[in-house]
Amino acid sequence: MTEPTGVVFPLVEGRRSTSATGRAVVSDALAHVDPRAAGAARRETNWRSGYLGHFRHLVEAGLASPEAARQIADDGLAGLHGRMRWAAAGAEDRPLEEALADEVAEPFGTETFTGTGEPERQLSVPYRGTRLAGEDLRRQIDRWVQEGAAEPSLAEAVGRVIDNPEWLDLGDQTVVVLGASAEMGPLRSLLRWGADVAAVDLPRPDLWRRLTADTARYAGSMRVPVRAGDGLVADRAGGDLLHDLPAVARWVGELEGPLVLGNYVYADGETNVRVAMAVDALTQRLQGRRDDLALAFLATPTDVFAVPPDAVAASVAAYDGRKASRLLRVPLRTVSGGRLLRRNYVPGEVPGLNDSVVTQQGPNYLLAKRLQRWRATQARAAGTTVSFKVAPPTRTRSVVKNRALAAAYAGAHRFGIEVFEPATSNTLMAALLVHDLRTGSPAHEHPWQDEAYAAVHGGLWRTAYDPRSALGIAALLGAAAAR
Repeated sequence: MTEPTGVVFPLVEGRRSTSATGRAVVSDALAHVDPRAAGAARRETNWRSGYLGHFRHLVEAGLASPEAARQIADDGLAGLHGRMRWAAAGAEDRPLEEALADEVAEPFGTETFTGTGEPERQLSVPYRGTRLAGEDLRRQIDRWVQEGAAEPSLAEAVGRVIDNPEWLDLGDQTVVVLGASAEMGPLRSLLRWGADVAAVDLPRPDLWRRLTADTARYAGSMRVPVRAGDGLVADRAGGDLLHDLPAVARWVGELEGPLVLGNYVYADGETNVRVAMAVDALTQRLQGRRDDLALAFLATPTDVFAVPPDAVAASVAAYDGRKASRLLRVPLRTVSGGRLLRRNYVPGEVPGLNDSVVTQQGPNYLLAKRLQRWRATQARAAGTTVSFKVAPPTRTRSVVKNRALAAAYAGAHRFGIEVFEPATSNTLMAALLVHDLRTGSPAHEHPWQDEAYAAVHGGLWRTAYDPRSALGIAALLGAAAAR
């Protein structure tokens, strides 16, 4: 097996253990706020199956006060940055920050692609075969809120963008889209609105041919890092954050500002933590060098979140009101030992704690997403403009290639969960990014309230049942549709 290079997990007793690292980082994050919980995480013997409760406690322990939540974020980030390493072939591992300070032997050049289209100056969102704008879009957002797929603050945020169409013109700043080809990313929406985008993604010619063709028909411009040499730009474009991090950091750092650093990267398995850590090391470096930096993140709904009291009340009412399902619910809960169709919340819980973690995604996925939440919390506390939004369950390629998840998504509507199409999700999230950049994003007393603002969770926060307790049944009901 080839030894990994670039951003890597640390060596623990002679091997690069993702479990040992995850366990230690969670313990670090809890150490000051809840030493007992930190010790429990540190002693966890089966991290791959036992991680769920510890990640839940990272949120639970932070509810004690805003200071506690920020302390967890600070300590979690410190734990990751103190452990993750940079590895080069034939050399000893080094701290990431040290590697980022290296002189770049072959810096990237820049190619700019400019579209020929007219910029759109009205927000429209594709949905079920049509594009919704104006009052039609407001009515659909109201339906999502009424049906429990989104928090009421979504109507406020998107409504302000509808009322101020000039906000869509982001020509006064440069938006860096890390993971430019991501299905959930805002690249195409930003280009339609005429934005100046700096796009970073893997050096794959087919990917860049597709992105440059898209740019040509839209109104915006796209700057791309390219390697020196002859030949087509698509063959030389792109930078691998895992292995080209110092060169990417230099290229991004030299872009004209104000700068918005958008994190839309994703990878499978342990690589997801490595690439998330690469982005965070880049973020930290830019924070130390620029005062014109804003940050943007999309959160997965399949995580643990504190939710508002009205979400808890809606869920409790849905559970108590499901008369038709009581005959089925009681025997299922009895046969399963209470594992199936549990209540989503204890009635009166304030705030509620929604645990929608999907075990098929594993602890590395959760650690990568938690890293982004910690960075958002810390940056917002330091006065940085942060757009952090919970995105809806979406039928992206990375989700539907997992048969169990594809089946669960196909059957989710039986439990009041709406699963969105990628075009709807990424446009809606791009509109929320515009809102946050133009308004500074509402600042609340506690970080969990910032995370809940305008959340589009598809109904996971307001459904009657604990999502994981209904997942298997949803998968059974959706198996035929998924095929």
